Amino acid sequence: MSLFTGAVRPVLFRLGGGDAEKAHEFTLARLASLGARSRALLHRRYAVQAPVEAFGVRFPNAVGLAAGMDKNGVALPAWPALGFGFVEVGTVTARAQPGNDRPRLFRLRDSEAVINRMGFNNAGAAALASRLQALGPLDVPLGISLGKSKATPLDQAVEDYLASYNLLHPYADYIAVNVSSPNTPGLRTLQDKDALGALLGALVGRVPVLVKIAPDLTDEAIAELLEVCLAYGAAGVIATNTTLARDGLAAADRPLAEQAGGLSGRPLTERSREVVRFVHAETGGRLPIIGVGGIFEPDDAARMLDAGASLVQLYTGFIYRGPALVRGAARACAQAGEKARP
Repeated sequence: MSLFTGAVRPVLFRLGGGDAEKAHEFTLARLASLGARSRALLHRRYAVQAPVEAFGVRFPNAVGLAAGMDKNGVALPAWPALGFGFVEVGTVTARAQPGNDRPRLFRLRDSEAVINRMGFNNAGAAALASRLQALGPLDVPLGISLGKSKATPLDQAVEDYLASYNLLHPYADYIAVNVSSPNTPGLRTLQDKDALGALLGALVGRVPVLVKIAPDLTDEAIAELLEVCLAYGAAGVIATNTTLARDGLAAADRPLAEQAGGLSGRPLTERSREVVRFVHAETGGRLPIIGVGGIFEPDDAARMLDAGASLVQLYTGFIYRGPALVRGAARACAQAGEKARP
């Protein structure tokens, strides 16, 4: 048992009477307030130097923070200190928006899972651009996840994404195109061939553009999506987003399973790895993959790399296991990379 799971997590999980979003906001505020000395101490404890390169970007290690944890980039200097080799902020939209009504974030503790229906709550692309300009370069590569504003009609989605892209690409080492969140009406239809082609046609060019896909797609639909990614020059794929399925939940969590939203965490471990394996095989390794979903142990991260991922990301696993998982996963990925070399 780590210090986090034994002492810190119980306190966080009691905050606000168990309100997961209040705990999330508290944690972000505390991380944002860390001074340089505190960050340096944390960095010495958790950082792992095991460089890896993917889609033309060099990463200090293969473990990143997934989008959704720090949508507005308020705690950016803290994440490298906790051992992350890269950070993905967002999902951000062209227009600021409050997201869906609260409560909208739920812990399924016995299943080590989370259900969220946040709805791309964020301060907007212009606010993030201002923050990144003031902050200056980060110590690790920065990804920026872009989504469609809820108020924007689907037939104007390309213009909406492009508005965010134009503001934010100067600060990004890569751009993630989120067309797979289940919490914005109609968004997943942008994974369809024609819609995704139009979107990539507008965005690909200045920085690497990756497409984040849903775990709920059939193999046939994924294969078609990958054809579009290859045809339009996408730099890679992020597999996967949250799922609408409710498989693999503990009995105690079944009442919460009725909540609308995307499920992340331990129940997604196998499916995410299956999608990574399929993408790698279908493309012959031509599209680098960031594997995300259900990584709770260092071995989960290593198995993602074995399935074909170049990098991995943490979100729900970090909520339940803390920074020791970041360090352990980075070491496991480094070992897996060593074994894979001829």
